[in-house]
Amino acid sequence: MSIIVNLDVMMAKRKISLKELSKKVGIAEPNLSNLKNSKVKAIRFSTLDSICNVLECQPGDILEYRNQNK
Repeated sequence: MSIIVNLDVMMAKRKISLKELSKKVGIAEPNLSNLKNSKVKAIRFSTLDSICNVLECQPGDILEYRNQNK
């Protein structure tokens, strides 16, 4: 897939654990882990909004597009 999830990078920059982020965002830890490990095919805007709010970042800090055809 051409969309790369950099959630782990932002979490490291903000020094926040998966458990703490899960609690603050209101998403189950396994679901957040799946997102962090790029095992999901979609993300709700409301979820992305909550994550960005907690991590004080932009969606582009978490999601990245890489062209696989180059």
